[in-house]
Amino acid sequence: MSEVFDAYERELWDGRADAYERGFARVTRHTIGPLLDAAGVVAGARVLDVGTGPGFVAAEAAERGARVAAVDAEPGMARVAARNAPGAAVRVAVLPELPFPDGAFDAVVGNFVINHVGDPVRALRELRRVLAPSGTLALTCWAMPGTGVLAMVRDALDAAGVPWPDDVPDPPFLQHGTPPAFRALLEQVGFSADVTELDWDHVVDPREWWTDGALARVGANGVVVGRLDDAALARVKTEYDRLAARHATADGNIALPAHALLARATPLSARVAAEGPVTSDA
Repeated sequence: MSEVFDAYERELWDGRADAYERGFARVTRHTIGPLLDAAGVVAGARVLDVGTGPGFVAAEAAERGARVAAVDAEPGMARVAARNAPGAAVRVAVLPELPFPDGAFDAVVGNFVINHVGDPVRALRELRRVLAPSGTLALTCWAMPGTGVLAMVRDALDAAGVPWPDDVPDPPFLQHGTPPAFRALLEQVGFSADVTELDWDHVVDPREWWTDGALARVGANGVVVGRLDDAALARVKTEYDRLAARHATADGNIALPAHALLARATPLSARVAAEGPVTSDA
């Protein structure tokens, strides 16, 4: 099942790097600072940015003086990342297999990546492998189920009566998108972890969000919209405009609430990781 989802993801993002950079990547940039702070990224640190996308995380890590490697499964994303983050060594690599030796990095970061893998446990084990024993892992993910900015187009599809296609799968990470569940997942693979919530408003022109989001075939919602005939698309646009009006600002933009999780995790010792988490009746 995980292989099926991973194959779907490869097809989903093929050729979408430029569209993602123009649109949804503007939302995910909000968490870059907190992500790098959580990982303790400073000058001289060896940092891996996994699932780098357009390279914005890698670029900021390099600006901090870190020695940055970055990977993405999509060659087009890696190409855009290399352009945006010239101070990073960018290459194509697909979780859960990374082309780095054990303990190669002081910090491993991933901005909204863990929710795009078919087997989160295997992916996290690989991230733990390449992380130094004294290193720090920092990951963001969307709070699940998605609401606000993540659900705007999906809500319009639902309101317009468009059924969700059987061949567009839900992400396996869906069950882990709450603070307790995300923390438990990290602990399962040998981390001590803290998970905090991040909330902000993404302010954008509603016409731009429709063009660079719904019509750009970015993400699962964009795939579904891209399959619609003209009549169905018009119904969805009507519902989109109705929903957008609820978030209107005085200057004609919309402020869409965004809800994410930020995990900071450090490896347990090899012995503790093998025995499982320590519990106490005290």
